[in-house]
Amino acid sequence: MSTEAAASADDTAYDPVARGVHWLNAILALITIMLAWGIVGAPRPSVARGWLIMLHGSCGIAILALLVFWVGWRLRHPSPALRPVLNWFEAALARATQGALLLLFVAMPVSGYVSLAAAKVPVSLFGIVTIPPLVPVSGGLSQAAIALHLAGEFLIYGLVALHVGAALLHGFVRRDSILERMLPRRT
Repeated sequence: MSTEAAASADDTAYDPVARGVHWLNAILALITIMLAWGIVGAPRPSVARGWLIMLHGSCGIAILALLVFWVGWRLRHPSPALRPVLNWFEAALARATQGALLLLFVAMPVSGYVSLAAAKVPVSLFGIVTIPPLVPVSGGLSQAAIALHLAGEFLIYGLVALHVGAALLHGFVRRDSILERMLPRRT
């Protein structure tokens, strides 16, 4: 690759921290989803179910912490421009999808926490630190938070499928360098 091409690729690629946060978040989200599926299959009440819930919630809290870091990072390190590669509609759809995923990745850990704390279930971060209840004990609040959490689950599935589908479209059909912006840099 020429020096000019390398400089051009660097201008359109996300920085290494943003790429690392993206892929770590993707891995944590996948683990969190697998743990959720495990919770559904675990008998009630059981020690295994309790561990799965604790690990699922802990991964959700880790995602939330990672997103707080990412937002702070993005405030100082803006993402590269999507245009001229994408038209205005595609760029707007990409931003809307990213924004919706960000909101859901905040809402999911919060609703999960509220569902447990309002049901007077201790919330623990990887079994090391107990997070104090910050909401009143309320069966109605717990049930509402559970309903939001479950609805958010399916919204995330749809948005992640849209995000991955678009990345694959750009990487393997259009071959327009959009996918490469988030991939690890080759030396």
